[in-house]
Amino acid sequence: MKKLEKILQSVNILNTVDLNDVQINGITMDSRQVKEGFLFIAYKGTHSNGHDYIASAVEKGAHVIVLDDPSYIEESSAKFVQVQDARQLTSELASRFYDHPSKQLKVVGITGTNGKTTVATLLHELYQALGFTTGLISTIKIKFGDTEVPAKLTTPDPISLQAMFAEMVDAGLSHVFMEVSSHALDQGRVAAVDFDAALFTNLSHDHLDYHKTFQNYLKAKKKLFDGLKEEAVAITNIDDKNGRIMIQNCKASSFGYALKRPTDFKSKMIANDIAGLHLEIGETEIFLKLVGFFNAYNATLAFAFAIVDGLEKSKVLQAISQLSSADGRMDIIRTQEAGYTAVVDYAHTPDALSKVLETIQNIKKPNQNIITVVGCGGNRDKEKRPKMAAIGAQYSNKLILTSDNPRDEDPEDILSDMMAGMTDDEINKSLKITDRKEAIKMACMLAQDGDIILVAGKGHETYQEIKGQRFPFDDKKILNAFMH
Repeated sequence: MKKLEKILQSVNILNTVDLNDVQINGITMDSRQVKEGFLFIAYKGTHSNGHDYIASAVEKGAHVIVLDDPSYIEESSAKFVQVQDARQLTSELASRFYDHPSKQLKVVGITGTNGKTTVATLLHELYQALGFTTGLISTIKIKFGDTEVPAKLTTPDPISLQAMFAEMVDAGLSHVFMEVSSHALDQGRVAAVDFDAALFTNLSHDHLDYHKTFQNYLKAKKKLFDGLKEEAVAITNIDDKNGRIMIQNCKASSFGYALKRPTDFKSKMIANDIAGLHLEIGETEIFLKLVGFFNAYNATLAFAFAIVDGLEKSKVLQAISQLSSADGRMDIIRTQEAGYTAVVDYAHTPDALSKVLETIQNIKKPNQNIITVVGCGGNRDKEKRPKMAAIGAQYSNKLILTSDNPRDEDPEDILSDMMAGMTDDEINKSLKITDRKEAIKMACMLAQDGDIILVAGKGHETYQEIKGQRFPFDDKKILNAFMH
């Protein structure tokens, strides 16, 4: 039980009733999770209005309702607290309820358009290999100790996040490596998280259906760095022009990493093929199991943080050389039966698809063909659809356009949007196969010895979202079945 007065201390309360000696034993913004004695936070979200569920929350035993729309205040057995912005306050209230757990952990936030999952996973695995007990909060999964659960969002909701931190404190963790999405930053999901470090990968066209402009997207990402304390650390990609923007007016100590420009941590590409990377990193040559130019950046960022964090260089490099990429990120599939190689990657933005295909172009031999299977998600940024198709056509010998997660849209409409970005010649060398499984099967049938198939867009996902339902679908499993 927690005293409500303590949780609401110094909060700008616009309207309330007597709160003296009120105790709560839980906090939620989901009326389905309400139990006796809970505090329920109501605000208007992206898809629904939490105020509409106040009656349900009270019926289930909510003792206190925090809201920002006074028109929903009504006579009931629950006490109401009206605030200016309930959504932005949720993170702070949750942090107070769980006794500020992020202050007891070293929390490292990774943000950027591409590479977040890989960097978070590399750091988690690196620190585990070096004897630390660490946590991972990523697009793919949440992992600490013996606990591992699939992730629902890139960054969890603010209450779930603080509850996780509290569990991690109880489990004795030292570090937590977490992806921080632009949505989470914009919606205040991490507003009360005490970050000890912020790492920036890169920034390109993405999520403009939500942010509307690239400038808004950039500002959302920058919030992570603007909120850092003086004792924190910021590490940004200096080869990306937005890397310097991130640390403008940042109070933390800042460091840069790059492959092209001189900076604090500079790596050099020596060789790059389907077997992995040969890099000079920290003035030492190492071989990595990771594939692709962009993974040279990801590995360099992981190395940079570990060194800034005080770890021994030789041990860090030895551990990094043993690491594999995150699930569904430049994931290589080979079988004895198939003479070709398949790659599964989460690339679902023009920039990410371009990077993956450029990587494959750079590592393939002249006689090898690239066959790309790609689609675009429904109910999402339509601007990127023609760009994705154009990039796929530009870098591939054969392009197969197919469904991704169509959600509530007609897959044929999505494919038409994609084809609008292609020339007649590009359309002629492409196939349109709406069924994703059939599209992958066709790619395998077309592949000759030595060819490389890229199946892009879904990566680690094990479902396909169609008309509000999630159906089991795993690109890797389907490829493995056709390649054996």
